[in-house]
Amino acid sequence: MHSLNNLKSMELIDINTGTKLGFIKDLKVDTDNYKVLSLIIPNSKSSHWFSKSDDIEIEWNKIKVIGVDVILIDGDNLFENRD
Repeated sequence: MHSLNNLKSMELIDINTGTKLGFIKDLKVDTDNYKVLSLIIPNSKSSHWFSKSDDIEIEWNKIKVIGVDVILIDGDNLFENRD
């Protein structure tokens, strides 16, 4: 099991391209069912510090492996609807 602080210190990597996506900014949690729904990471193209619209949401089912210091995700179609 990992704490939130531990997860936020892990870098996210796309298993399809090997691209480093950054670090977790926030989590979306279903408090009724006690489940993490998605990870929120800042958009690397973002120039606004506090703009949530620039954040990228990664659904929990896209996570393939949580390792010791990285999180591997399936980033296929992740940036399809982005600029």
